[in-house]
Amino acid sequence: MDFCLGSRTRRAIRAASVLGVPVQFRFSDHVIRVNIPDRASLLAAAEARLRAGHGFALATINLDHLVKLRTSESYRAAYAACDLVVADGNPIVWLSRLAGQPVALVPGSDLLRPMLQQAARHRWPVGFFGSEPDVLRKAKDRLTAEIPGLSVVWTASPAMGFNPTGAEAQSALAAMRAAGVRLCILSLSAPRQEGFAAFAHDLAPDIGFCCFGAGLDFIAGQQRRAPRWMRALALEWLWRAVSAPRRLIPRYAACAAILPAEIAAALRLRRETATPRG
Repeated sequence: MDFCLGSRTRRAIRAASVLGVPVQFRFSDHVIRVNIPDRASLLAAAEARLRAGHGFALATINLDHLVKLRTSESYRAAYAACDLVVADGNPIVWLSRLAGQPVALVPGSDLLRPMLQQAARHRWPVGFFGSEPDVLRKAKDRLTAEIPGLSVVWTASPAMGFNPTGAEAQSALAAMRAAGVRLCILSLSAPRQEGFAAFAHDLAPDIGFCCFGAGLDFIAGQQRRAPRWMRALALEWLWRAVSAPRRLIPRYAACAAILPAEIAAALRLRRETATPRG
């Protein structure tokens, strides 16, 4: 369908497919790249793909994801299948600077409204998948009241123990396709979220799947996000740790444990990319 698009849109699609050396994380079987450097590039790439009739799977990588990627082959495969990846965490941004290939901080929660505003402008039907029914209802009511023209045509919450590639996933995908969804906001936990995005994008390549975690919970008031001043000081992790210490302190300890190796890898990448190839 590219032939019917303007040159600006075609350039955006090509750029989204070739951005790719920013910062990368190497594993035995996959290399995961932060291939979208900032919010403006992400919005342009998503818009270009959807206008061309193509979808995408958008992942927002953070340090907790790196911990999980180290131990799960299936998670690495799912992440590698996500064709748009942004940095959703200050440690990822800092590692990109150490690697000499800096990217901007692009939190999924900050992308939610711009993506939905874009969908409203183009009249793309939207779906919400994840969280809890009451959360989705409140988020839908608040966002449709706030964003003129936004059409949320389908919402669903999976059962406990949701298998992102199982029968329930296939049923949800069939339902959202029947409803005409073009942009789907996922509010699931990792690794289910990225696993479903990769699976669904393969079967429904015309839908954009956005892994936005707790974004809808924040909109609905189910969870409170850190104040702006804490986010500006890169202290959102502390706010979250205090809010759920038994669950999150072990998680952050695991994140801290991998930092030395990730710093070494970033510095090694900096040396490799700085060395001319003959």
